[in-house]
Amino acid sequence: MSSPDPIVSGRPEAGAGMSGAAADRPHPPGFRIDPERRLVVVVVGEMLTVDKLKNYATALRADPSFDPDFSELVDLRGVEEITITPENAMALADEIDPFSTGAKRAFVTSTNLQMHAARMHQLLRTDKSQIKIFSSLADAKRWIASEVE
Repeated sequence: MSSPDPIVSGRPEAGAGMSGAAADRPHPPGFRIDPERRLVVVVVGEMLTVDKLKNYATALRADPSFDPDFSELVDLRGVEEITITPENAMALADEIDPFSTGAKRAFVTSTNLQMHAARMHQLLRTDKSQIKIFSSLADAKRWIASEVE
């Protein structure tokens, strides 16, 4: 893997390195897959949209190093706006989410808006015990690294 840091930008320049229709598509959040630790680390930028999450799921599925049973560490602390309806959230959890229901998922939040978005995802997944919400990145990393409960 060539990403320099487990926590990547997640806010690429609009249209950077792209032209035409590709420049108009919403960029997925920045992420890094660590196959050795069986972990995906993702940092979401200022706006969280259905299209960005769909693009993220598509990019993960297309990556040969991704396994749906990997754990996921999601840093939502940069999110300022969320444009996801309850119907969108249900479709994301039921149809689009690339992770298995048994995968450990840690969400790091710093505002009520971010926490509510993470909580909605937690409520919509079958195995709620595998999804935890943290206010500390260190606590989230510790939980992800702990044995599967």
